[in-house]
Amino acid sequence: MSRRVGVLGGTFDPIHHAHLVAAQEALHALALDCVLFVPAGNPPHKPAQPISAAYHRVAMVSLAIAGRPGFQLSLVDVERPGPHYTVQTLTILRERWGAESRFFFIVGTDSLAELSTWRQPEGIVALADLAVVERPGAPVDMAALEARLPGLGRHLHRVDMPLLQISSTDLRARVRDGRPISFLVPQAVEDYIREHGLYRDGET
Repeated sequence: MSRRVGVLGGTFDPIHHAHLVAAQEALHALALDCVLFVPAGNPPHKPAQPISAAYHRVAMVSLAIAGRPGFQLSLVDVERPGPHYTVQTLTILRERWGAESRFFFIVGTDSLAELSTWRQPEGIVALADLAVVERPGAPVDMAALEARLPGLGRHLHRVDMPLLQISSTDLRARVRDGRPISFLVPQAVEDYIREHGLYRDGET
């Protein structure tokens, strides 16, 4: 059976409303059957940055997407040893979902600008189209990107969404400084952060 599957990967430390809105807009704009939320296990681009234990991040994603039609949690990265690269994740997902399924990897313009520096970027484009969501202050030089990855433009789909300037880095700082995060994350995620004492001392 042919399915249109969105893939939204990230550290999700913590997951917030901008993640959810990006997934929802892609789901609608590209007529996707579902969006897979893929928490990173051991992200290779953040080797020196402490991140919360995978079980905390998985729990917060589960709480955030509970009861939302079309949203699914995938443990493809956290259930295997790392480091994990997008090209490997997409390869495994294609094996699990079948070659007839069409994948759309959801990225912000900030990530798109750095795509050519990722592990096997041409392999990523071969495995999935790119659903590109605008990120504030992150313009992309498409001419330069096309020069490094010829034919990339044929695999891009622009996804418009409200410009929500929310970042996990800022949320962690807010918790550490005792500032509110209400309305920036789902209530269940805020409750989880408080219950488990996450981010209070700048540690994870």
